[in-house]
Amino acid sequence: MKRPVDLFFKLLEFLVVASLVAMVIMVFGNVVLRYGFNSGITVSEEMSRYCFIWLTYIGAMIAMRERGHLGVDTLVKHLPVMGKKVCLFISEALMLFCNGLFILGTWEMHELQVTNVSPVVGISMIWIYGVGYVVGAVMALFNINVLFRLFTGRLTEDELVQVVESEDVPHGEVAGTEELLQEGARP
Repeated sequence: MKRPVDLFFKLLEFLVVASLVAMVIMVFGNVVLRYGFNSGITVSEEMSRYCFIWLTYIGAMIAMRERGHLGVDTLVKHLPVMGKKVCLFISEALMLFCNGLFILGTWEMHELQVTNVSPVVGISMIWIYGVGYVVGAVMALFNINVLFRLFTGRLTEDELVQVVESEDVPHGEVAGTEELLQEGARP
């Protein structure tokens, strides 16, 4: 099961890169055409906006898998194991609820988006905003997986705190802090 999931996320990473490249080409090309040749690509603005929407949603799924979303663990990391478990349960349950709302909201807007057509490109807007189904479902599966592992006792104590330390800052210290403290302590 791990292999198909890895392939799915490799595809998502490729789509993020492709969307970013397409956005850069369309926006930069349109700027050059407008200022250099007094013309432009009519679909460029609309398509770059749609690429940005998909890039954002796909990036959120990738960040969820890599535990890259922002989080504050100041209190949670000092709690006993049971406190960490309770906080993790509340956090995952709330995220699962929000993902359910996301899917429900996309479903509620589905009929409107199917009939709504983009003005320049002429595609149904469900192709743009229907990504909410995919994002809500994929992120909900991650929440369910964490909750299942929590209830079956398969999470290590380190996994109970879902915040990953920054790669730029060594664990527990800020670069240059010691030097600043020593300079400030001098008379």
